[in-house]
Amino acid sequence: MNWLSDITPPGIKKIFRQRDDRGDTLWSRCPNCAEMTFLKDLEAALQVCPTCDHHQRISPTERLAALFDDGKWDQVELPDVHEDPLKFRDTKKYSDRLRDSRKKTGEKDALVIARGTLDHLRLVAAVQDFGFMGGSMGMALGEGIIKAAETAIKDKAPLVLFAASGGARMQEGILSLMQMPRTTIAVQMLRDAGLPYIVVLTHPTTGGVTASYAMLGDVHLAEPGALIGFAGPRVIEQTIREKLPEGFQRAEYLLEKGMVDQVVHRHAMRETLSSLLRVLMKQGVKKAVAAPVVEIAEEKAPEQASLPAPAPEEEELPKAAE
Repeated sequence: MNWLSDITPPGIKKIFRQRDDRGDTLWSRCPNCAEMTFLKDLEAALQVCPTCDHHQRISPTERLAALFDDGKWDQVELPDVHEDPLKFRDTKKYSDRLRDSRKKTGEKDALVIARGTLDHLRLVAAVQDFGFMGGSMGMALGEGIIKAAETAIKDKAPLVLFAASGGARMQEGILSLMQMPRTTIAVQMLRDAGLPYIVVLTHPTTGGVTASYAMLGDVHLAEPGALIGFAGPRVIEQTIREKLPEGFQRAEYLLEKGMVDQVVHRHAMRETLSSLLRVLMKQGVKKAVAAPVVEIAEEKAPEQASLPAPAPEEEELPKAAE
């Protein structure tokens, strides 16, 4: 190997595979436009490509840090469940897949639950990790959704769920499908307690997750370009033997059809959630900060077209505050 090899295309590629002292890559290639971005710049942009604005996958830790005040939160442990009830094995033991995913992500399962504050408003957030077996829904995730709802009820706080999943976890068979009605009951518990439940649909959200708790929110937000549906477009095309419309099942397409309330850029997600929660939690903050609640609602109304019109009693709040 001589110096000439360093200026050939393979040699040039080595520049972009440069690694730091920890062995991490220093550059990242966008899967949409193929542009190279310095990894630290991409992390600072919350994994949004600065060239084409493509929303890449983001870890639960990064998402929670961008959501909560000062990037601080307390993690809620997932309940313990039977880890391999069916002794399932395909090309690999299910127990081995769980061990590998835990080593890769550092999490117990495909859900992270956190409690903290968003603009000084108490909040419980649940984030699905697509990096953990495709964010698949098993018993641990189902118990986690119930735990998140119970925590929100205990804290008298709203629940925000960031969904990202390929569907039910096949390694747990019917036990994974049982989580669909169980998580539906958890959502009903929140409604009975009068607490808001907001779902943020990220790429991708499919299968049994879409057919249960992911589409039961009081408000449904979606990130740009997110694939949202029950069966994927490839499966549908093979079934009906027809070509689907351009952008079918993407967030923008579903917004046109009324399936989601708003498509929100990741950089504006924190501000949007804060505005929504202050409107939805008006009864909980009316006595303490009645005037600020009305002021915030009035300022955000032009930007958030999907917000409901204020009730007659809310219009009288400024007079009471004065």
